[in-house]
Amino acid sequence: MLDLEFTAEQQMLRDTVRGVCATTCPLEVVRTLEDDPIGYSSDLWKQLADLDLIGLQLPEAYGGSGMTALEGVVLYEELGRSLAPSPHFVSSVLCGGALARSGSDELARQWLPRIATGEVILTPAWLEPENGFGPAGVQVRAVRSAGGFTLTGAKRHVGFAAAATRLVVLARTGDATEEIDLFVVDPAAPGVTLTQQHTIGSDAQYRVDLDSVRVSDDDRVGPAGTGWRTWDEVMHQAVILAAAQAVGGARHALEITVQYAKDRHQFDKPLGAFQALAHYLADDVTAVDGAEVLVHEAAWASAEGRSIAKLAPMAKLFACRTFRDVTADAQQIFGGIGFTLEFDIQLYFRRAKQLQLSWWDSRTLEERVAAAVLDHRLVGATTGSDPATA
Repeated sequence: MLDLEFTAEQQMLRDTVRGVCATTCPLEVVRTLEDDPIGYSSDLWKQLADLDLIGLQLPEAYGGSGMTALEGVVLYEELGRSLAPSPHFVSSVLCGGALARSGSDELARQWLPRIATGEVILTPAWLEPENGFGPAGVQVRAVRSAGGFTLTGAKRHVGFAAAATRLVVLARTGDATEEIDLFVVDPAAPGVTLTQQHTIGSDAQYRVDLDSVRVSDDDRVGPAGTGWRTWDEVMHQAVILAAAQAVGGARHALEITVQYAKDRHQFDKPLGAFQALAHYLADDVTAVDGAEVLVHEAAWASAEGRSIAKLAPMAKLFACRTFRDVTADAQQIFGGIGFTLEFDIQLYFRRAKQLQLSWWDSRTLEERVAAAVLDHRLVGATTGSDPATA
């Protein structure tokens, strides 16, 4: 039976993460890290490592805690609530998840224990200029050469690349749609160029240009041609956490907006007493509660080994849309002053839109939900085949 009640241990985890974020990465620190080339608080990273939270969902055999998506959701709701910038998602969730699922035991033993302690940071180089989220969007080529491969092409939206010990690059090794592999690449290797990008969320993202970059056979993650399948499985798990991050951010944005609607007076009564604004807030709290339930259901299904082919993209689609809509309504209630740098709501508004566009955008998520509903081949699947091949 579906049970969305958190255990006492999970509630304790929530309290711990909230306290760590409040002390090591309050919003004042978030502001100072905007457009920073490194982009995260070393104090927060150290605390997450000391509490064994970086490797929260990594396998125990490789130094992780082996927790489920439910514990991951607790962590990410608090990271979203505080807007804490951290490479946890790119390093532990995406790259760590890929290494753990790939079947590359040697690479897993080499990197996962160090990822779990925060000693190293790995980040995926996936998306490309003018290309989409599906496998056909991977056009960086890995051409067979003596003892390995040569990589050529460009990637963008590579998070925390300047702080990364290694990049995990998705590259095409053949002409079939999903003939793609993952390669571990040193960002300091000859032919690798990093160029910082400036985003609406003011986080640390980079364009990565690969000019005949050499990698060995040992740098390939998993058996030949399995890279896209591994990546797709990891992304289904990861977007549940991205959705949880959106829920945490939306919840806190709603809280500070409700408080402002109580405190700010116009025509001798609080803003919240005006019916039009009260209805905005009623719609928003309904949407946030609904998004939270959907995210928790997706995490529960993952923890129970059930299909998340539909639930994972549904959770991110609805949670990120809710985060964006709640913060847009908040900007209307705050008025022009809400856009000023001194007010916190603009921090949430900008990051809500960026999260909505990141790690599968709305169109990709809609395609995946539609495929899960309409395509009988996806019924019962843990992760569906990618309908968004552009």
